[in-house]
Order: sequence, then structure tokens, then C-alpha cells
Amino acid sequence: MSPSPPARAVTFTVNGAPTTVTVEDRTLLSDALRQGAGLTGTHVGCEQGACGACTVIVDGLAVRSCLVLAVQADGTEVRTVEGVAHGAALHAVQESLHRRHGLQCGFCTPGIVMSLVAAREAGTGLDDALDEVLGGHLCRCTGYVNIRAAIVDAWQGAEGSEVAR
Repeated sequence: MSPSPPARAVTFTVNGAPTTVTVEDRTLLSDALRQGAGLTGTHVGCEQGACGACTVIVDGLAVRSCLVLAVQADGTEVRTVEGVAHGAALHAVQESLHRRHGLQCGFCTPGIVMSLVAAREAGTGLDDALDEVLGGHLCRCTGYVNIRAAIVDAWQGAEGSEVAR
């Protein structure tokens, strides 16, 4: 019987709160967030970085958490879909997706939200958000029509970053 892989403590700030999880060196960030931190809004789809469902924001950049080891995130600032809204105030991206019915089963939605939030905060233009950002996500339910309408809505219609509900 082989010995257990060594475990180590990894500390990062998640949605503004210092968080420490104990992980094996091979633990993915997606698993550390879901199992170690209890944040199950980050969905795991293909586990190859192709579908985008596991997208989170690390130090301001949208990343596929299934392609990042948890130990690589040590000392970083991580935002998950649970940290996008502020109380009853939805982020403009979330509000637009809701208003435009830009989701169906919802499995891909957290990753799309995180990529769009990062793009909007980085000042990405509308055309790039519609093509490049959304092009990195797979949705099997919607056909993207309403998601694209929601992106236009979020980029053109919302002055602030949050919309009160």
C-alpha cells in the first residue's frame, strides 16, 4: 500500500474572505473551491478547459479553474460566482442574463458570468465580448441568442456595475 500524497495548506482570498484549504499537490482549484471551501457555484464540466463552466477570476483574470492547481492559487485573490452580486444587488451581467432569459439549465451560466464580469471590468469592447469571450464557452441548451442579447444589454444599458433588485 502506497503512502497518502502529502497535503499542504493553501491560503487565498475568496470573494473577499481569507480562506485556507488543505489540499494535495495535485488538487485542482475547482475542486479546492467546491470541496475545500464549499463554493459549489463553480461548475466542473469537461475538466479539459474547453467548456468554460469552471471559470473563476484570479487576480483580475478569467481562468479555467479545472486547469489550475490549487497550490498555484496560493496567495491570490479569487472571485467565484458566489461573490459577484452584492446582497440584493445583482451585477449588471447577472441582471441582463436574467432579464433577457440568457440561461436555461444554468450549468454553463456561472462560467459565462465570470468571464463576462472579468471582461467588463477590464474594459473589453462589446464585439470582443460577443465573439471572443462568449466563444470560449459551450452551452448545450440556449443557442446563444438570448445570451448575446444579454451581453449587448449589459454593455450598452448598464452604467454601474450593479443593478438593485
